[in-house]
Amino acid sequence: MITVALLLQQLVNGISKGSIYALIALGYTMVYGIIELINFAHGDIFMLGSFIAISVVGLFGINNKVPELNNPLGVIGVLLVAFLVTMLLTGTLGVVIERVAYRPLWNAPKLASLISAIGVSYILQNVGLDWRGPNQISFPPIIPGESLRFTVGGGLVIIRPIAIVLLIVSITLMVLLTLFVQRTKLGKAMRATAMDRETAQLMGINANNTIALTFFIGGALAGAGAILYGMSIQIVQFNVGFQTGLRAFTAAVLGGIGNIPGAVLGGFIIGLVEAYSDTFLETRWTQAVVFFVLIGILVFRPSGLLGQHVTEKV
Repeated sequence: MITVALLLQQLVNGISKGSIYALIALGYTMVYGIIELINFAHGDIFMLGSFIAISVVGLFGINNKVPELNNPLGVIGVLLVAFLVTMLLTGTLGVVIERVAYRPLWNAPKLASLISAIGVSYILQNVGLDWRGPNQISFPPIIPGESLRFTVGGGLVIIRPIAIVLLIVSITLMVLLTLFVQRTKLGKAMRATAMDRETAQLMGINANNTIALTFFIGGALAGAGAILYGMSIQIVQFNVGFQTGLRAFTAAVLGGIGNIPGAVLGGFIIGLVEAYSDTFLETRWTQAVVFFVLIGILVFRPSGLLGQHVTEKV
């Protein structure tokens, strides 16, 4: 039976999922916007970020056998350290991948870079497999607090604290990233490199450093998404990067790949489609529904919801 409470509960669940997809989609859209490369390894950077976060949190003695912290200052401290270390390491990993696997192929056909990205993805999956094994791993509890409960139309709507954190972080990072790209000198260098790399270099912009910075930011966003995913879903596995990364890439294309607000909008839409499909259809149909929505958008608006059609240079 469909009730108002059920619809609202799935709205909350969809926004929570969509916030995670939005963070990962931002990394996809950053890289594609600069060099027009679909970085298929991005989802696996996200996977390794979740493993790094588990290790960092474990250093504070927090694991599945230890109750979550009850001291608010302790929670904030653990989260700050976890975010800082994880984002730094995943961002650095992104730079290393760009330097080793992508930069030597900049002048090669685009297909070569695409194949290289797929190869890096498989390598990172196997790194995760050797590191943590094939089984699912529980993410340690960090954020304490009672869920908010509302009675609507005779039904119960539950909002977990992590759902609020997810929404705040995704929106905040979108705003900060937009301001960075639009208002800072480095952001202008990124936009110039995206428009015409050769001309940007002639104007004194170090395109290689700009691209490396883009990969660092993308990797760092994947790390942030990994922590939030772990705290929300509470289970991670070596192959989680493929499925989650695929949904995030779909979100980036849906919103208009290369468009920062579009990536976030696409993430929320994919999250909502998943939540309602899981509830009102069989779960096995969810992925088909997601791609049906994507196909429909691309048929009627090939550039995505917020993307702009740009005439290709010849």
